[in-house]
Amino acid sequence: MEAFLVSTSVVALAEMGDKTQLLSFVLAAKLKHRVPIVLGILVATLANHFLAGWIGAWLATLVSPTTLRYAIAASFVAFGLWALKPDELEGEQKLRGAGVFVTTLVAFFLVEMGDKTQLATVALAARYDSLVAVVMGTTLGMMIANVPAVWMGEALAHRVDMKRMRWVAAALFVLLGGLTLAAGDDAVRLPPAPAGAVGR
Repeated sequence: MEAFLVSTSVVALAEMGDKTQLLSFVLAAKLKHRVPIVLGILVATLANHFLAGWIGAWLATLVSPTTLRYAIAASFVAFGLWALKPDELEGEQKLRGAGVFVTTLVAFFLVEMGDKTQLATVALAARYDSLVAVVMGTTLGMMIANVPAVWMGEALAHRVDMKRMRWVAAALFVLLGGLTLAAGDDAVRLPPAPAGAVGR
């Protein structure tokens, strides 16, 4: 449950003002049909974050617990600094040639590649021994940030203090880094106890 809740809150906050949220504004303005846009965002996020989570879980098997702990802590601190920088979409988004769902799916998947929320998913999956909980949490966080962006458009940006959200996200990332560093090697990717092991 911790992996799910942490992943949800971190990504929901980090996504405020992120380039994928900016893309949600563009998609809603140009394509109009909100339901297929939301479904495209959901499928693209699930696919992208499952890939990112799998990579994170795999990377965690390649290094020692101490190295993993320091690497994850440093990553979270770096994401905190990154979160303070407002994102911009690079160039004009070409949204032609396919249906609304497919257009949204492809555009969102590509824009999310290399984005801080995707890389945060890698770090979270390396930190927690629960790939499904991390991916479900990061996906829910993305939807919490982007569904209102699709339905409300740029009015959302004027109602939410994006600068404050960036500072909160940055503080949460840095806090996670500090907690990971202080937790000790045994707390990083600690697997659940085998059935029947409790009380032995």
